[in-house]
Amino acid sequence: MAIIALKAWYLQEYEPIRELEKRPHDLRLSKNSLLKSGLRADFLEDSHDVQKALWFQRYLDGEAVEFYIEGSGGYTIANIDLRSHEIYFTKQDVMAHLEPTIFLCYQTEYSPSSELLREEMQSILDTLNPRSRLPLTLRESHRLTEGPVRLNSTLMRDIRKCLLFVADGTSIAQIAGTPIQLIPSPKVCVEVGYALQCKRTEQLLLTQMERSDLPGQFPFDLPSQNRLVFKDKAQLHKTLPGLVKAQLQRFSLLS
Repeated sequence: MAIIALKAWYLQEYEPIRELEKRPHDLRLSKNSLLKSGLRADFLEDSHDVQKALWFQRYLDGEAVEFYIEGSGGYTIANIDLRSHEIYFTKQDVMAHLEPTIFLCYQTEYSPSSELLREEMQSILDTLNPRSRLPLTLRESHRLTEGPVRLNSTLMRDIRKCLLFVADGTSIAQIAGTPIQLIPSPKVCVEVGYALQCKRTEQLLLTQMERSDLPGQFPFDLPSQNRLVFKDKAQLHKTLPGLVKAQLQRFSLLS
């Protein structure tokens, strides 16, 4: 029976799949068995070549070594036997599935905050892109209809696939009580809730413009490094670029 070789790419740093597949693969695999949580295969390269590979040295050092396997998705090496040419993978969500985009979740009920946020985000990208391995683009929510957001919509896909989700959680109303509770835009709440479910915490950045006419307690509880409260354009310009750079560090994009 003919061997059907699968190509596998070592994920040393963040690289979207469409870019990944343009470069030469790092392994050829013959699949033996595929489980829901893993994959067992034979590698077709010479053992001596594998032994000299950077990814194998990192595996020996105890590091998590990630691969993208065509037609199967992302995996981490669980075990490898050079003599028998067998390699065992564990299913893993890998960053290669993400796209080099930043998603801006804005609101229209109190436009001054979202306008400042959009302007600053575009300025940040103009500054970062000349230094970035991959060009970063800004994608936004769409507020063209008043209907409910569909979970299978392009909007939700863009949230799942983005490197960083930035939301304008500026309050548009408040609920009396002790303490007074602030209410962000309902559509922002829906998108933030979805992002909290599908993104890692370090991929979220929730901003809030202070409003003297609406004091109160913010409803979302996120770590301080994932929140930005600002009073005006000057404060936003001073603080937001550093936070965005910090959130993007894990992707090793900037020179």
